[in-house]
Amino acid sequence: MEQSIKTSTLKFLKTLENNNNREWFNENKHLYIEAQENMLVFIEKLIEEISKFDEEILKIDPKKALFRIYRDIRFSKLKIPYKTHFGASLGMGKGNKISGYYLHIEPGKSFLAGGVYQPEPSVLKEIRKEISMNSSEFKKILEQNDFRNNFRGLSVESKLKRVPNDFEKDDPMAEILKLKNFIVTHPISDEQLFDKNAAQHFAKIFESIQPLNQFLEAPFL
Repeated sequence: MEQSIKTSTLKFLKTLENNNNREWFNENKHLYIEAQENMLVFIEKLIEEISKFDEEILKIDPKKALFRIYRDIRFSKLKIPYKTHFGASLGMGKGNKISGYYLHIEPGKSFLAGGVYQPEPSVLKEIRKEISMNSSEFKKILEQNDFRNNFRGLSVESKLKRVPNDFEKDDPMAEILKLKNFIVTHPISDEQLFDKNAAQHFAKIFESIQPLNQFLEAPFL
């Protein structure tokens, strides 16, 4: 089973970026199908590796995990019809899992991510309550060596300007409570994608996210 991303998959994405139109895509659909198959086989292997520490992941169908390459342009100012990356969500709102892992494949911009992304308001409120009530445990997770070696902390790209209404303004976790997502990311080079042990390496990085995921899932168990 394929344990790496093929160079032809990245080559397809690079070429698509320069020919992002339906005519070119339809004439070269065989290249897309080949790249898509490479992604599906790799995701299947990645699920196998992740299941060694998170058995729930085995419930995920690789075909459902891989996002469509077709863009929804109905409400977008950018009218190009195709994404120039492959994305796969392992959990993170798919199935019964609120938290999970994400694989993003894009030439020169690939990354791994995990946590909880764009949760429903009711879910977000419960997660914030869990963080506020168990702040010491949460901070301990963020300070673990494996976690710190792989991530620089939670992404702060999407957050409120003020502490949410249901929490004290002087809450020790005030800045964390402002977050709308609880996500961490790890950049991946093109060379790492081609490594024969890529699936194992990526799963090891995902493993360091598991304590965070378990904490974020706790209110819903």
